[in-house]
Amino acid sequence: MDENRINILNESNRVINKLQVYAVFFEEDIIYKIYLRLGVIHKLFENNTTLDINKLDLFHLQFTAPIIDLLKKIKKNNEGNVSLLFDEIQLNKDLIDKLNNQLLSEKTFNLEKQRQALKVNNSLRKLFQVLSDDSAEYPFSKNVNAFAARFSDDFFYEINADLFAQLVQYTPSEAYTNAYAVIHKKLMGLLCKYEFKTEFFCGLKAGSLMTEVYKFLEVDRYFLFAPAKNLFLFCDITNITGIDWTNTVSKNERIIQELNDKNDKLNASVHVMKAYMPNDIKSILNDTYKKVSEIDFLNNLSNADIQANILKTMLDTDIL
Repeated sequence: MDENRINILNESNRVINKLQVYAVFFEEDIIYKIYLRLGVIHKLFENNTTLDINKLDLFHLQFTAPIIDLLKKIKKNNEGNVSLLFDEIQLNKDLIDKLNNQLLSEKTFNLEKQRQALKVNNSLRKLFQVLSDDSAEYPFSKNVNAFAARFSDDFFYEINADLFAQLVQYTPSEAYTNAYAVIHKKLMGLLCKYEFKTEFFCGLKAGSLMTEVYKFLEVDRYFLFAPAKNLFLFCDITNITGIDWTNTVSKNERIIQELNDKNDKLNASVHVMKAYMPNDIKSILNDTYKKVSEIDFLNNLSNADIQANILKTMLDTDIL
């Protein structure tokens, strides 16, 4: 076998194998059909030494090379789009990590609000004794005013100033007052009745103004504690609009769920986008397969020029 024939057959095997790689990558039947057809054509020349081997070389130049270049261009374009998806997925992961760190602060808040409720209950119990004894003793637990200052920025609900003013408004004759605190008289009575058993319900803020809302454990009643004034008043939460009290999922947890769902969808899109084949390209490849199947390569290889030129034109356009 002469050297030119060997070289052409070896090169033919190489380009056909490369097309097989693209057939596997894109998972498109039409590419696999073209690959199989090229294998048949290769065997035809390999097994028939009377055929002009240069026609096989010409065929690959006219057909196989443009197909491979076209698929290479599509693959590169798809990988660029996939890279953008991976960048978005990574940004979402970074944000999820940041929010997860904030969730640790949320756990701290949930623990501290239990401690704060205990401090407030003990302070109210002591305040009752001070008022009953007409004592000048300071009734509040240590650092009871620090809780709102520490957690209001991240965990208190924002309300407008007018609503805040309404919530802390009271009639002096309806309240007990001493040097340290102001408390609704009926609120003190209810606290005594239920043995000062309350829990932290939520925090509210209007700018730099803050108040804590507490709920009785045994009755559906609420009161507020305004740390800046050591003020304790009944609170009707139905007057506080724009807050979904039934939502037990924190804002950060909800965002994390949404980002995880989004990343799941993006990851599912990666495989599809990676092997995406435009319909007009599929149409060209189908036409190419028909031409390759119909052409008499022994006598009419020159008739393939038109289809080969279409493939080459696709490479020079911005259709991808």
